[in-house]
This record gives sequence, C-alpha cells and structure tokens, in this order.
Amino acid sequence: MRRRLALLVAATSCLTLVAFLVPLALLVRTVAEDRATVRATADVQGLVPVVGTADTATIRLTVEQLTAESGRPVSVYLPDGTVLGAQEPRTPAVALAARGQSLTAELDGGREIVIAVQGRADGTGVIRTVVPRADVTAGVARAWLVLAALGIVLVLLGLAVADRLARTLVRPITELSSVSHRLANAELTARAEPAGPPELREVAGALNHLAARIQVLLREEREQVADLSHRLRTPLTALRLEAESLRDPDDAARMAAAVDGLERAVTGLIRQARWRSDPADGDPGAATADAAAIVGERVAFWSVLAEDTGRTVDLDLAAGPLPVGVPTDELAAAVDALLGNVFAHTPEGTGFTVRLTREQAGAALTVCDAGPGIPAALVQRGASRAGSTGLGLDIARRAAQASGGRLDLGSGAQGGAVVTLRLGPPRSALTGA
Repeated sequence: MRRRLALLVAATSCLTLVAFLVPLALLVRTVAEDRATVRATADVQGLVPVVGTADTATIRLTVEQLTAESGRPVSVYLPDGTVLGAQEPRTPAVALAARGQSLTAELDGGREIVIAVQGRADGTGVIRTVVPRADVTAGVARAWLVLAALGIVLVLLGLAVADRLARTLVRPITELSSVSHRLANAELTARAEPAGPPELREVAGALNHLAARIQVLLREEREQVADLSHRLRTPLTALRLEAESLRDPDDAARMAAAVDGLERAVTGLIRQARWRSDPADGDPGAATADAAAIVGERVAFWSVLAEDTGRTVDLDLAAGPLPVGVPTDELAAAVDALLGNVFAHTPEGTGFTVRLTREQAGAALTVCDAGPGIPAALVQRGASRAGSTGLGLDIARRAAQASGGRLDLGSGAQGGAVVTLRLGPPRSALTGA
C-alpha cells in the first residue's frame, strides 16, 4: 500500500510539474531571446543619428567602437553602395530595409536586426547587426537546470510526505492484520490499539468488540459442555450397571465395551470443547493414536453386526503399532462413521473390505463395499437418506484434516463406494521431537 501511494503521488507530482515547468521553460527561452534582441536593437539605435547626419569617416569610427564594445558584427549600408563596419553582403532583409522598413529576421547562426535610417540627402541608409545564437540562448540552459532541480526536489518532497502519510495508514492496518491472525490462532486476549484515521480506529474498536464477544460465547459454550458432561454421567452409569447385570458374559462384555466407547467419545468432545474455549487446557490435536489397534478394535466391534446382517468382512491390517496424529477418540469415531455408513447405505448381505496400509507420511484407511455407491447428497454436511445426522463423512474428514491428511471419495470397479481416509503422522514426528 505504501508503494502504491508513493507511485500515485509521484505520478501526480510529475504530471503537475510537467504542466507547470514546460510552459515556464518555454517562457524562459522566449524571454532570453527577447532580451538579447532588445539589447542589440538598443545598441544599433544609437547609430541612427550618426548615420543620418555624420560623414563617412565619423560613421566608420562610431561603428568600429560599437563593434568593439558589443562584440557583435555591425554593418552600415549607405545609399551609394558603401559598406562600413563588417563587410557582409546585402541580404534580403537589408534590401527590404533600404525601402524604409526596419525588421528582425531569423538566421541559421542567430537573429538578424536591420534598421532603416531615413533623412539622408542621398537616400536611405541601413544599419545591420547579427545576434549570435549563443547570445540568444544565454542563461537558458542554466535556468532549465534550475527548474529541473526544483522539480526533482518537489517530487522527492512529495514522496517523503506521501510515505509519511502512508505509514500512518499502513501501521494501523498491519496491526489489525496481526491481531486478526492472533485471534485466528486462538489467542483470544489479543487486542488492537485504535490508531490512525477515524475509520481505522472504528475498525479496531469493532475487532476488539468481536474478540470480547468470542470470549464470552466460548465461555458459555464451555459451561454448557461441562453441564452436558454432568448430565450424561448418570445415563452412562445406568447403562454400565445394566450391562454388568446381563447374564451372558459375552453380551455383558460387549455392552460394557460400547458404554466405555461412548464415555470416551463424550470425554473427548468435552476436552476438545474446553480447548477451543481456553487453549491453556492443552491441544487435543497434539495427541496420537495407534491406527492399527483402533481399526482392528472397531472392525471387531462392527463384525458382530455384520455377522447378524449376513455381511462378509475382509480385513487387511498393517502390522502395528502404526501411530498417527489423531486422538484415539476421534480416530475411533471416524472409523465408526465410515463403517456405519456401509451398514446405513447398503442392503443387508453387502460385504465390505477394510484395508489399513502404512504410508511414508502416516497411514491410509480404505473402506470399500459392493453397494450402490455414495450419492452426491451424502457428500454435503448434514445430508442423509437413511435417517441419520448426515455428519459421518464430515467427522472423518475433520479427523483426517486435523492430522494433516484428507478424505478421498470414489467408486470401485463394481460401482461400490471407496472411501480412503489418509492420516498424517504425529506432530512429534514432524518436529523431530
């Protein structure tokens, strides 16, 4: 912005100076030419009385003195053809002046001045002198240099003033940008100091008000999540007691594991909400999980339902441990979301394959089925055709992005859905810790 303002001022100053200095420079040259012409004319005007009344000897002596004093050639043409002073041939201007008309004419080497002298008994005499080009342009170059130097000084002064003004604008804008980035990085105590023009001070005040409002909203959200955690503890405890009271040990273990998973998910949600409202609680994104263990555990959990619905499960699991940069709860929720979509959007008896492979930068989890594929509506957050929340793929996508990976959707050779969850490595591996 400072550079643009400087360029704008420089362009405006240059245009203004050109519009002012060019006519002034031409005027200086015209004044110099007129001054030299007037001086030369005044010098030869002093010869008019002498040429009109004196004899030839007196005229010759006076012409020689004037030539020596002025440094310009002076010629006097008498009516009888005698030429006194500089022996120059008669020019058209001299011939015209012999008819009684004084004039000034331009020559290649300067300016010619001829004066007709009337009153002589033998006819009209003519006085001629030439003003050299050096005399006509004397002082013009120096005046132009002074004007050019003045123009440069004015442009530099304008640039200095423009830079000073631009700095008063850019500094508050830079501070506002810095505060915005700090707020984006969860530094909610960052505040902008109002400075600069009234408009920028108003923007700074609005940004500070927004930051304060964000703090209030996050504090309220944190309190609501904490209240939610207390409300969920009682139903979870009741479910755990119900699971322990089952007679079948396998059913009891399965129900207890499901309750434990639900409790972990709630705990992870609370922890993440607390970090968003107060980053001092620790970044949950810095946690790691063993992808091999989590995927194997969740596939085993869903295999029971797959067996009940006549689905075949093909598991290709990379050897663990396979650490990835996703918390355990979030990775389990992402795997559950992908597997849950298979059960929700494919007919019973449709088999699916789960493959976890090790990659140079983390791991890749691929879930493919032999169903009808993924409708376009399911790609949008909150959209579902099976009565669900429609957030499954979004949960998986956010888990992948939190680790530096991504979620890829495609179709298999038989038309079924192919979902690939690419997970990045733990942050400690990226920083070399």
